[in-house]
Amino acid sequence: MSVVTTFPRAVRCLDPIFIPMRDGCRLAATIWLPEDAEASPVPAILELIPYRRRDGTVFRDVKMHPYVAGHGFACCRVDIRGSGDSEGVLTDEYTEQEFDDAEDIIAWLAAEPWSTGAVGMTGISWGGFNALQVAARRPAALKAVIALCCSDDRYADDVHYAGGCLLTEDAMWSSFILGLGALPPDPQIVGARWREMWKERLEASTCWSDVWLQHQRRDAYWQRGSICEDFSKVDIPVYAISGWDDTYFNAVPRLLEGLSGPRKGLVGPWSHAYPFLGEPGPAIGYMQEAIRWWRHWLCGIDTGIMDEPVYTAWIMDPHRPAPFYADHPGRWVGEPSWPSPNAETRTLQLNARGLADEPVAGEAVVLSTPMVTMRDFGRFGGYGGEAPDMALDQRREDGLGLVFDSDPLTTDVDILGACEVEFRGICDVADAQLVAKICDVAPDGTSTLVTWGCLNLTHRNGHAEPETLRPGEAFAARITLGHIGRRFPAGHRLRLVLTTQLWPILWPSPQRPTIRLLPGSSQLLLPVRIPVIGEVAPSFAPVEIAPPLEVTEIAPLQHRREIRRDVGSGREAVALTSDFGRYWLPDRSILTAACVVDRMELTDGDPLSATLETGWGMAFTSGEANVETRSKVTLTSTATQFRLQWQLLALEQGEVVFERTGERHIDRDHL
Repeated sequence: MSVVTTFPRAVRCLDPIFIPMRDGCRLAATIWLPEDAEASPVPAILELIPYRRRDGTVFRDVKMHPYVAGHGFACCRVDIRGSGDSEGVLTDEYTEQEFDDAEDIIAWLAAEPWSTGAVGMTGISWGGFNALQVAARRPAALKAVIALCCSDDRYADDVHYAGGCLLTEDAMWSSFILGLGALPPDPQIVGARWREMWKERLEASTCWSDVWLQHQRRDAYWQRGSICEDFSKVDIPVYAISGWDDTYFNAVPRLLEGLSGPRKGLVGPWSHAYPFLGEPGPAIGYMQEAIRWWRHWLCGIDTGIMDEPVYTAWIMDPHRPAPFYADHPGRWVGEPSWPSPNAETRTLQLNARGLADEPVAGEAVVLSTPMVTMRDFGRFGGYGGEAPDMALDQRREDGLGLVFDSDPLTTDVDILGACEVEFRGICDVADAQLVAKICDVAPDGTSTLVTWGCLNLTHRNGHAEPETLRPGEAFAARITLGHIGRRFPAGHRLRLVLTTQLWPILWPSPQRPTIRLLPGSSQLLLPVRIPVIGEVAPSFAPVEIAPPLEVTEIAPLQHRREIRRDVGSGREAVALTSDFGRYWLPDRSILTAACVVDRMELTDGDPLSATLETGWGMAFTSGEANVETRSKVTLTSTATQFRLQWQLLALEQGEVVFERTGERHIDRDHL
């Protein structure tokens, strides 16, 4: 990684800038732009997110936005209404108010004297979501988008539901946003109004899972803001980017297939991070790539970027399982379109003795997974790097499910795309879930998780109108696993494992189901990439960044995973602690800290014993403000209802100045 201190155009930083909205509310922004922009105007690039621009995302912002600005752009980082130093309150993700505000910001940027009138929109995670969503509104000045680590489908591919199953990440995410949203604006920026603005935020605080749990099927709540509902609404160029160790990579090929305008896709080996910060590596020179995109679509300069592959993906080489990786070995491949002409579907039959090319009839095999924690599976949304949250050797957990192994491969096989399982079975209960995972099994027996997928079987015919199973009657279902780019080498086996639960990632069904599978009646569909003669691998520039922020570390980053099992009761608890450290930012006299503990417990054999408790502690000191917030969300259930409990504490100078609790019983809707 090279630090660049001199750019083609000298850069100045404007902070704070307050951008007026149509209703009079003002949103706080930081803008980096060339010093001579008024004499020689530049396009603007907007990033609109709620993660506090001066003490939250500033660590990555200063490495990125000044670099891009120095190459002839104005980079505008805005706090969403009700976050950071912006006025108003934040009530939910992706509201119509948020989209209105984005349109107002885009119009403001286009009208500034230093602007050419062309605007791009970018962001990772929340910022990638709203970049796509705002593009669907077609504001006149918005000309192109780079959307990273995000989704086109709010219901099926976010942190709330997967395959119609409830993700425990839903409650974890709401606990985070509850604590973050209760932090005050910076007195150094907004002055004496900070207490009034803080009080307004605290009074508006609530647990968003209260809303999300009331929409357990794909209804109008999730359809709004899911651009997959009508891809034709997005008619500007889109560059979609993610990484295989993120959770949002599926959106990249979907966008390439669904959009009709100019588009590109990139999936690397990374987790939930910009590619220049990519972990696991190798990282790439993302800023240079982004600048080529922006110059092409905002400046009208043919950079050649659209002559390159439509879809560039990292094909990972085999690697042994580990809790974290510095790098994933592999290679880049480029596809001229997606779906790719370089792919074919190979079908393997699920026979009693394993995976085979031809079906073999036989006695039914029985699937009934124990309720013990899948503690070696890693966590949903693993963030790579130093966090020990990636999947370990799967042999123990493979043995808890129904295993189908292939014969040892005689040649290397590349998989690029989404594997699918077409399943026929008989279940003994009305509500059940089915999980499928694919592992790479080395000759010594080591089993490495490659990809997985799940399905609430009451959603087998769609997520909008669930249909209960009829116990004792045959059903058919299709599970689509996550996309993957992976090389299976000769001598290894491909393993498919089916289970009926994935705790603590998925909330368990009310009863432990038993499913009977008739051998030879189900198939695994593999997207095999055909070798391309004379293929030239895509390449990227080395990583370059602007000078990083000066930071004094007071307490270091630490991660812990603890597993405890009471042999007598069969109760198992997993506690994941991520202490993100305590840091002093001398250039702005801010102290910041954050820590989260996620605790999941379950008693073997009793799905109604599942308990999730997730709590965040955050600290912010600046000027007059010496503040902490503590959020806690607890989720339990009966056979018919979820019980959601939450608490928010706000402290000033160590004393509690605000407390709010809530409790809601929400009917289970085929979950």
